[in-house]
Amino acid sequence: MSCDIKTQKGIYIHIPFCISKCIYCDFCSAPADDDTKERYVNALCAEIVHAGKEAVKNGDDRSISTIFFGGGTPSILPAQLFVKIMGAVREAFFVSEDAEITVECNPGTLTAGKLRAYRSMGVNRLSIGLQSPDNRELRALGRIHTYEQFEESYYAARDAGFDNINIDIMSAIPYQTVTGYQSNLEKIVKLNPEHISAYSLIVEEGTPLFDMVERSGGDILPTEDEDRQMYALTKKILADAGYRRYEISNYARPGFECRHNASYWERTDYIGFGVAAASLIKKSESCQQSRRFTNTSDLESYIKNPIDNHSEEELLTQKDEMEEFMFLGLRMMAGISTESFKEVFGRDFYEVYGDIAAKQMKQGLIKREGDRIRLTDMGIDVSNTVMAEYML
Repeated sequence: MSCDIKTQKGIYIHIPFCISKCIYCDFCSAPADDDTKERYVNALCAEIVHAGKEAVKNGDDRSISTIFFGGGTPSILPAQLFVKIMGAVREAFFVSEDAEITVECNPGTLTAGKLRAYRSMGVNRLSIGLQSPDNRELRALGRIHTYEQFEESYYAARDAGFDNINIDIMSAIPYQTVTGYQSNLEKIVKLNPEHISAYSLIVEEGTPLFDMVERSGGDILPTEDEDRQMYALTKKILADAGYRRYEISNYARPGFECRHNASYWERTDYIGFGVAAASLIKKSESCQQSRRFTNTSDLESYIKNPIDNHSEEELLTQKDEMEEFMFLGLRMMAGISTESFKEVFGRDFYEVYGDIAAKQMKQGLIKREGDRIRLTDMGIDVSNTVMAEYML
């Protein structure tokens, strides 16, 4: 990277492997044999250690406050490979004592040995991709686990000492009913996880699910009205159970908000390691323009050359950054700070966005509270439309 990393806060590590690719997934992921996994981890460690050496050479701050293993299915890796990656991270960077370290897991891939390895290497947060506690809905999504396997993984994690667990739940699944989704929510709430991520299924073009939906004429999916009812149930049931909504799709017990994901929405610096991983290095004294780097998405190309593998390198203009400040910040229930806007960009918020903000306030889509502007409940319901208006 050509700019010093002076304010680095987070690391994302991409593990692109899974047992089988889900029919709705358009992420950079695929099944792989043991040899490919080992070669990939060796390349990943080389990239991480090289970044640390570059930071030392440049006199950069190497302190890290969050680490997130995403995928794919990071928990598919054998324990010894995970330990190797964390060893490289700790060799290259200073991981703070209170760092949030998250591993995404899929039910059926967690063992007692892996959980012990995670704990020994400082992992203190798990994110388990359940999606639905209904086995029929899991089959409709092409998921290979059952709810019973999820429960086994969840309780094994509790027994291993994990006290910060996220569960992913999905609505608008093929053949799903409103009453069925309500039952799903109630079942998950009874497990008492610290964090719940609730998403409506997005049918991405190019996936097997897209073809299935096209062939059915859309009949296999819940209607728009049913989708809205599911969304309303999510808000009510989770709020009644004591979960605070802090981002459009994320709910947490107080104090258990995901710090790593918040860093994306708040646009702090992060480095991505691994195939297809992205990095953001913000403007500073030594870096005159913010930069975003994305690693190659070609697995073999990455393994052969993990050091110099950027497929994309983007210089962000002030316009780009102001737009990102708005559409990422408005995802948070706390909204954006107009004072921070002026501090970051040297421009008054209302000079840039005053007309748009005034119109949306009149429409009841956003509200002003002190120096902060945030979405109203109505604005959250049409958040994509609201945010699109901040594209200059």
